[in-house]
Amino acid sequence: MRVLQLGPYPPPHGGVQANLVAIRRYLLAREIPCEVINLTRHREAKAGGVHHPRSALQVLWLLMSLRYDVVHFHVGGNLTLRLLGLGLVCTLLPRRKAVLTFHSGGYPSSEAGRRARRASLTGYVLRRFDRVVAVNAEIADVLARFGVSPRRLRLIPPFAVDGAAVEAALPPSLSEFYGSHFPVLSSVGLLEPEYDLPRQIEMLGLLRRRHPGAGLVIIGSGSLEAELRRQIEATPYRDHLRLCGDVPHAATLRMIAASDLLLRTTLHDGDSVAVREALHLGTPVIATDNGMRPVGVGLIPVSDTAALHRAVLDVLERPAPREGRGAAGTENLQAILQDYEALAAELGHRPSPVAAFSTLLDSRRE
Repeated sequence: MRVLQLGPYPPPHGGVQANLVAIRRYLLAREIPCEVINLTRHREAKAGGVHHPRSALQVLWLLMSLRYDVVHFHVGGNLTLRLLGLGLVCTLLPRRKAVLTFHSGGYPSSEAGRRARRASLTGYVLRRFDRVVAVNAEIADVLARFGVSPRRLRLIPPFAVDGAAVEAALPPSLSEFYGSHFPVLSSVGLLEPEYDLPRQIEMLGLLRRRHPGAGLVIIGSGSLEAELRRQIEATPYRDHLRLCGDVPHAATLRMIAASDLLLRTTLHDGDSVAVREALHLGTPVIATDNGMRPVGVGLIPVSDTAALHRAVLDVLERPAPREGRGAAGTENLQAILQDYEALAAELGHRPSPVAAFSTLLDSRRE
């Protein structure tokens, strides 16, 4: 069996990218060939088996010329006509099986998500896939309204944490910051208006009145970087805030694990992978209530500095035991592999002995 994935390949290290990379590493560790067609403009990655087409024609050529049995298309954001067209091509390829994972947590509440119906072009294309994976229940409901049958629909959270990364040392530039501050709050996201980051900066000033050693690290890049730096420089606690820019995913996991609290303040948001990663690692999370946060997240209203401050104090002054799941859980990756094998079997392929034995070991460890 051979697998081809289509989707965004890091950098940057977003949720979709993390899931795609986790699947590829899981397959390669089991000696299952897995190549990737990167669908973003970022071409820094030089990994073998990762292709960087520069046009739609090159994407089509790779789809036709590469050797694989299962094609797995990862989609985040909106289901645009361009993405639907590419998805349709994936389902028309002869002697191949097609899988789609829809990662967009914000789609169910969008106008397009609310209007989901079977009698639509989107519904037609989605129903052509052999498997359609939803990353949360809200997306699964939308896919069902598009007419995807229960037989083909899967609910598999896109969650995989690199356990080795969590054991690594903090980046040298941040080790001193973490060592000289307590508590350390962290935030992971884009430096864009929808992440409401000025509210976190304002809240740190309130927090330091009761916890003078508190510090905040903000991971990510975006259009508001210069504006946020100006806001930070205007505060008397500027030395206790750190804009980190883009940080490799492994280092981000290490920083989340070392933090006392993860903040996720948003004006609108989907199913944040950073939130799930923090919970997995045992780091408490406070996030704006978007109607789809996982169990265990402290919820606050939108754009409410006072509520954010109260929630942070509640976590810090009444700490609960940190009970993360430790090393990476692989249930989601096992589920993906099992679907690949079932689809490949329909083509007449048997799983390799290495893959079968590795899956058996994984199931016994869980």
